[in-house]
Amino acid sequence: MKRNTITNRMIQTLVATAALCVIGSNMSSAETRPNILFCISDDQSYAHTGANGDPVVQTPAFDRIAREGLRFTHAFCDAPTCGPSRSAILTGQHIWRLEEAGNIHSTLPAKFATYTELLEKAGYAVGYTGKGWSPGRLEPGGRKANPAGELFNRQSLKPPFKGIRATDYAGNFQNFLKQVPKDRPFCFWLGTSEPHRGYQAGAGKLTGKDPSKAVVPPIFPDNDIVRNDILDYLVEVEHFDGQVARAIAAIEARGELDNTLVVITSDHGMPFPRAKASLYDAGSHVPLAIRWPKGIRMSGRVATSFINLSDLAPTFLEAADLEPPSAMTGRSLMDTFGRNLAIKRDAAFIAMERHDGCRKGGKGYPCRAIRTEDYLYIHNFEPTRWPSGSPDRTVCARSIPFGEIDSSPTKTFMMEHRNEHALARLAELAFGMRPAEELYDLKSDSHQMVNVAGSAAMAETQASLRQRLFDHLRKTHDPRVVGGAVDWDYYPYYGRISTEGWSVDEKPR
Repeated sequence: MKRNTITNRMIQTLVATAALCVIGSNMSSAETRPNILFCISDDQSYAHTGANGDPVVQTPAFDRIAREGLRFTHAFCDAPTCGPSRSAILTGQHIWRLEEAGNIHSTLPAKFATYTELLEKAGYAVGYTGKGWSPGRLEPGGRKANPAGELFNRQSLKPPFKGIRATDYAGNFQNFLKQVPKDRPFCFWLGTSEPHRGYQAGAGKLTGKDPSKAVVPPIFPDNDIVRNDILDYLVEVEHFDGQVARAIAAIEARGELDNTLVVITSDHGMPFPRAKASLYDAGSHVPLAIRWPKGIRMSGRVATSFINLSDLAPTFLEAADLEPPSAMTGRSLMDTFGRNLAIKRDAAFIAMERHDGCRKGGKGYPCRAIRTEDYLYIHNFEPTRWPSGSPDRTVCARSIPFGEIDSSPTKTFMMEHRNEHALARLAELAFGMRPAEELYDLKSDSHQMVNVAGSAAMAETQASLRQRLFDHLRKTHDPRVVGGAVDWDYYPYYGRISTEGWSVDEKPR
């Protein structure tokens, strides 16, 4: 009996010890879940950071995160248009799975879960400042608040130049931090409106930038107008970076930087012709740097894996020890961080439906693309439509010709000189019609200016990429490929429509 009593007590002690270990483990997990600071600019292409090689722009915050974390060389937005890109980031899904959210100036239906909502349910403090999910209306989708979190926007500042928002993004983040207990993890979305147009003309020169040093991509004419337009754009990139630097300093002062997953990126590329609202690299290739000392092995690396920004949602959830929903098509970056076995990441997938609908009937320009290291293949589903919007401004919601391209000195110059010999080809690339299939050999044509689709020499490559793209679209249930409702041309448009603008055609019954 005595031996049995001792044995029972030993067992009870072991069970109790095990239970305490489990409880301790759970408490430790809760205490070490990382904070998340997600910093997103509005309309910034990959090239325009110091770490990515631009010789003019000064981006010490991005460069630091890249130096102390990971710098991604093949990060692509899911869509080169604000609302859809942000919807993909929040939901971790391709835009063709998100119904109305595949369009800009639309809504994000509440049935699509976001990483912010899931983190908040798991105990995270969630907030945002500046531009969160936008533009559009959330109420028609059944949402009462911006899915980026609780809004913090009371702090303001005097903008250094016209066109820069008066919001003190970093100051608002500091206000958010003041209300978050130190034992509670946080997730914050710092979204600036910069470098979205418009810009103060000459701001670049006023900050001491030399137009002769501006890098002009060959898709634009090389002259003083374009060079100064690029410099003015870079001023706003620097404003974003400065706000991010202050936000990082606030976390550092709090003593929590090493347990904070810091992400710096952009929703899509620069607001110039053949960039924003196009599937070419200037519109879809974005900067991305991630720092998380407690979660990334061998920091300071350059990550060459191909990723979509929709991969961030499952990454954030896994970092918080949560299981990403099965609906998410994005793939967690934990393998890239060095935690798990590497998975195949040799392609990104990009799409667009309706941007501002600057065509008759307010219709979009539906297209899908696969981007690999060597090639960009694009499939245009409606090649009889104007890709950049109709030249007839009266059928555009914005009442401007080629209205998918933001008004700018560069666009104006290219339009006014489009019939001149030296400019005709560039103008055609920016404003002209496009065939159903496009294929670009990036080894010899990094700016995607020579479409080799249809050539005998590229027939096998074209067929292979087409097959791979459509296989992915089928696997992820794109209605344009698998069938079902294809309603993007007919969803309500909640943007501001000019007095000469269009109204959406009724959907055929």
